[in-house]
Amino acid sequence: MSEDQIIRTEYSEIMQKSYIDYAMSVIVSRALPDVRDGLKPVQRRTLYDMYELGIRYDRPYRKCARIVGDTMGKYHPHGDASIYDALVVLAQDFKREVPLVDGHGNFGSIEGDGAAAMRYTEARLQKITQEAYLADLDKDVVDFVPNFDETEKEPEVLPARVPNLLVNGAEGIAVGMATSIPPHNLGEVIDGVEAYIKNPGITTEEMMAYIPGPDFPTGGIVVNKDDLPEIYEKGFGKIKLRGKVELEKGKGGKDRLVITEIPYTMIGANIGKFLNDVYTLVETKKTTDITDISNQSSKDGIRIVLELKKGADAENLENLLYKKTRLEDTFGVNMLAVADGKPETMGIVGIIRHHVDFQYELAHRKYTTLLHREEEKREIQEGLIKACGIIDLIIEIIRGAQSVKDAKQCLMTGDTSKITFKSKASEGMAAQLMFTERQATAILELRLSKLVGLEIEALLKEHDRTLQNIETYEDILSNRTSMAKTIIKELHYFRKEFAKARKTLVENGKEAVYEEKKVEEMEVVFLMDRFGYAKTVDVSVFERNKEAAVSENKYIFTCKNTDKICMFTNTGQMHLIKVLDVPFGKFREKGKPIDNISNYDSEKESICYLAPLEEVKTHRLVFGSAGGMIKLVDGSEFDVSRKTSAASKLADGDEVLLVKALYGGETIVFRTVKNMFLRISTLEIPQKKKGAIGVRGIRLAQNDQVKEYYVLAEGDTASVESSGKEVNLHRLKIGSRDTKGSRH
Repeated sequence: MSEDQIIRTEYSEIMQKSYIDYAMSVIVSRALPDVRDGLKPVQRRTLYDMYELGIRYDRPYRKCARIVGDTMGKYHPHGDASIYDALVVLAQDFKREVPLVDGHGNFGSIEGDGAAAMRYTEARLQKITQEAYLADLDKDVVDFVPNFDETEKEPEVLPARVPNLLVNGAEGIAVGMATSIPPHNLGEVIDGVEAYIKNPGITTEEMMAYIPGPDFPTGGIVVNKDDLPEIYEKGFGKIKLRGKVELEKGKGGKDRLVITEIPYTMIGANIGKFLNDVYTLVETKKTTDITDISNQSSKDGIRIVLELKKGADAENLENLLYKKTRLEDTFGVNMLAVADGKPETMGIVGIIRHHVDFQYELAHRKYTTLLHREEEKREIQEGLIKACGIIDLIIEIIRGAQSVKDAKQCLMTGDTSKITFKSKASEGMAAQLMFTERQATAILELRLSKLVGLEIEALLKEHDRTLQNIETYEDILSNRTSMAKTIIKELHYFRKEFAKARKTLVENGKEAVYEEKKVEEMEVVFLMDRFGYAKTVDVSVFERNKEAAVSENKYIFTCKNTDKICMFTNTGQMHLIKVLDVPFGKFREKGKPIDNISNYDSEKESICYLAPLEEVKTHRLVFGSAGGMIKLVDGSEFDVSRKTSAASKLADGDEVLLVKALYGGETIVFRTVKNMFLRISTLEIPQKKKGAIGVRGIRLAQNDQVKEYYVLAEGDTASVESSGKEVNLHRLKIGSRDTKGSRH
């Protein structure tokens, strides 16, 4: 390589340019739909391939594997899964307002079941796809571009006659941006397009008289109607959706709540999550009004039934479901699409403007092509009509010619030099002929059967029709009003043929207000065994089983059922647990693992101290670590709302060994791995914030660390074994903080 071929540049510039090129490729060629046909490249290529294969709505279904393979080989050189996924979504009526593919076989369900493998399923185009998305491709209405290996041609965009971007919506994640457009009712959108054609200065608010809001295939209720004008003006915002709930009266005063429509965001796995959320509400006693829940949904529609107990407050329960489950959800709107080759966020009027401009372009190209074709037909028809009047001369020329070329030359230029005529009069007439090349070809290809009277009459009628068509097409091309009428006429046909009633209700719903039933405050006893199973029992139950409770459980204390429990761990964390989240019941019930009702992870941390928050916040807590760091913290600092918070800062490799509430007058005994003992007064320990690391309590020798802490109240006696000897902790001399202590 010579020197002048080496490009010298900053590495960062190369990376930046390459990344921008990659990002734009993803945005334009993969993730975002085109504003003109509302389709991503994979969808466009799949539909075009089906059109090319002749899989029309009135023809038999074909295997999806054939469609996917053909699309991948000709137009979309990516994984077959991505093509099949796109094909499946185009056929799912619960995801698309207007499905563009007619699927035959298992194409998945609203509950998240996947489609069968492509070798089992079949598909064909829907009628609307053929008539409103793929019609007129033979009339040069859109540009065709080479495919990836330049062996085929594919349309740059489909000639969609309806604004598919609004009708079917879109979702896609590109690089640094994402699109999320809700679906709308086909009939309403067509009315909106017609209104824009008649009044291009239409405002968003005026447009919403025709398109009042989204229309989701799953129905449901949009409850923030007043927010929609701003969303449709700016092109982004949040739509609040609710499922439709009906109250069915049952026998004996036992009613049932039946969910018949769900928010669009709930389709798929979220239906199962909704059922689990309802189970959780019952388990955690957020509600005691639900006695049973069953999913009775079928191909006929959604039906989730909640059986209620007698006298249940159905309205309050409905509000609870809206507040605590995905029965009320938000749909994030970001109306981003590729317009003029670049991504753009548009309001509803902006999208329709782009669509209408595209319709005028399609109409102009279509009728220009049709006009050229009719003018060619007129030329041929005029030649044939003229030829019928001098048919004897034409026959004489053909019979007198040595070749077709000579006969054609004579018809076009009057050159009689190579033609043998019967008379000079015929030759003189032939010399005056001036047919065009197209006319001459048509005359020479004319069958004799076409010379019968009826055929000539039909030719004259066809010529009249051709002249009429030319006049119509010229009017459309030269008069924008005529073109607009033609576009509107087409839209009226699509509306009449394919529009359906709106499914989604748009209103200003009341804020869901759930009144929690006040819990009756009572004293309970918290019990947790050494395996981490926790429960609460009534005080009287505990008293009757006190001996067994003490022998079987590691942690026991009395607290209020409305209180919280502070759990301090060796990692310096504090986990808060609501006592109400701990199962309350019989003494012999096993309880629930503490991991399941808190953020505590028994595999990564261990418990240092467990106590009710009411007790913790009225005392000072002493913290001691394996590295000998110690501090006092005011318990009120732990009265927080977060489920997990930092209780102590630790040095690398250190862990908390001691957390204990102090009542006054206590002494702390340090015991190290090398059997060094130090007893100090808690008066020597400074009070710090919970985020502090503390001060040094004992000066440790190299490779030594604190093994255990002992907290002795006034008058306490305690002894431990060390090196085979008994050490009386209460007799140890009280020393100073930050000293070595003594060996025992």
